[in-house]
Amino acid sequence: MKHFFNRKDTIVTEAMDGFLATAGSGALARLDGYPEIKVVLRADWDKTKVAVVSGGGAGHEPSHAGFVGAGMLTAAVSGEIFASPSVEAVLAAIRATTGPAGCLLIVKNYTGDRLNFGLAAEKARAEGLAVEMVIVADDIALPEIAQPRGVAGTLFVHKIAGHLSESGRDLASVAAAARAAAKDIVSLGISLSSCSIPGQAHEERFGANDGELGLGIHGEPGVERIALEAASKLIAIMAERLAARLDPHSRYALLINNLGSVPPLEMALIANAVLSSSLAKAVALTVGPGHLMTALNMNGFSLSLIKLDAEREAALLAPVGPHAWLPAKPVRAPVVIAMAKPAAGTATKPGSRDAAAERLIRAACQRLIALEEPLNALDAKAGDGDTGSTVATGARSILERIDTLPLADKAATAAAIGDALGTSMGGSSGVLLSIFFTAAAQTLGFGATLPKALLAGLDRMTFYGGARIGDRTMVDALEPALRALDAGGLEAAAKAARQGAEATAAMRKAKAGRSAYIGSQLDVADPGAFAVAEVFAAVAALFAPA
Repeated sequence: MKHFFNRKDTIVTEAMDGFLATAGSGALARLDGYPEIKVVLRADWDKTKVAVVSGGGAGHEPSHAGFVGAGMLTAAVSGEIFASPSVEAVLAAIRATTGPAGCLLIVKNYTGDRLNFGLAAEKARAEGLAVEMVIVADDIALPEIAQPRGVAGTLFVHKIAGHLSESGRDLASVAAAARAAAKDIVSLGISLSSCSIPGQAHEERFGANDGELGLGIHGEPGVERIALEAASKLIAIMAERLAARLDPHSRYALLINNLGSVPPLEMALIANAVLSSSLAKAVALTVGPGHLMTALNMNGFSLSLIKLDAEREAALLAPVGPHAWLPAKPVRAPVVIAMAKPAAGTATKPGSRDAAAERLIRAACQRLIALEEPLNALDAKAGDGDTGSTVATGARSILERIDTLPLADKAATAAAIGDALGTSMGGSSGVLLSIFFTAAAQTLGFGATLPKALLAGLDRMTFYGGARIGDRTMVDALEPALRALDAGGLEAAAKAARQGAEATAAMRKAKAGRSAYIGSQLDVADPGAFAVAEVFAAVAALFAPA
């Protein structure tokens, strides 16, 4: 897979400097010592409160550096991608942040992290510093394993410990609350792809129609392969396993974590599915959905839940400095606001008869329906070959409701046609013609003649659509036809429309509409302009003197 990077050995340090350069304030800094020492810390830390330090391998951004700031971490220590930071780096972070109040290390339950953070803690104690360590093991994917992995639920511990530290609590109480919280967290992840590491060869182990349940945040294989199904079914499986570990009488906070490359649209859908699942009745607060603890570009997500009490809920709801933390929010049902009713006087008029109007409308619609295949063939040379089908669909919809049209009222008829075309045709053509007839209807309502009203509709259509004469669109036939209709009648309008349509064949490049995106030169008439010319010809023939 492809990645953006310069050199494999500088990815983490360059990313860290980019993060600090765009953090938006002077509240963050890094320790000197690249590349061995990669520590982001609070620049405003005065060591009078308990330092809260965490970290791990890179590749989980925004964890861990993204959570350094007031109310959360005092410092974050980074290793290389998916590699634990060194003992020296952790010890440097402890020394830089720890004063008389002491330091709490929050460690995810991976062997490398336990060993390196643990040895750093021992060395710091030997130097006379008060250091406690909390290990988070929230992953329930492997229920029989003695040492469950620490995954995104760790962020709950960051938030709770950071809040208590900011509140001035001592090391013993912060550590005790963090340990208790860690025991009350459960997490489970699912993914449709493994992640790829920049600069390393990648071989996808997933099939086209499967994923993995319970995989780790470093791309470790999941506990089981799972067939790709509807999101609601996949989440129902996860919810059942998570719910089995919850206290049915307790309230929980839910963290919905994007493991890397799930689009925001899908993450919102996932949130809806989770809050419609068997977990919903237990969830009082939500964090996310969003990128919180990723696994590079893994196409998956994880769910974490923590049992709430008054202290934890207050901690999770408290505001913090780091922008990467997504504020906890109470669960709320969607608010639905009733749609406004049409203004007085715009109600649909009842059907009425007018023989001349009906003849005109039938002639125009029947001509467009007859042109369906020729227009599609013409459009296939300049677009995607559907102009004929689109206008024929609109014409059929008008004919289907012609008995209900208020034909005796020209303004109401134009408005009804605009509504019908906007609903039935779809795409830009339907919207443009709907604008044309809707604006014409308004002008007719003010007493204008039909030609003047149609010109007003054209003005609004070109304003919103952007096309002008010479751009190779239906406007090249429609505008001269309507001007001729206003000045000289139907026969002159039909002649002007035909000349305008023929002129588009000599316009080698469209400047508006879908044909504008075609790179090749065109040598056929625009199908929209051709359709306009045919309609005017049919209507002129209908009303020609016998």
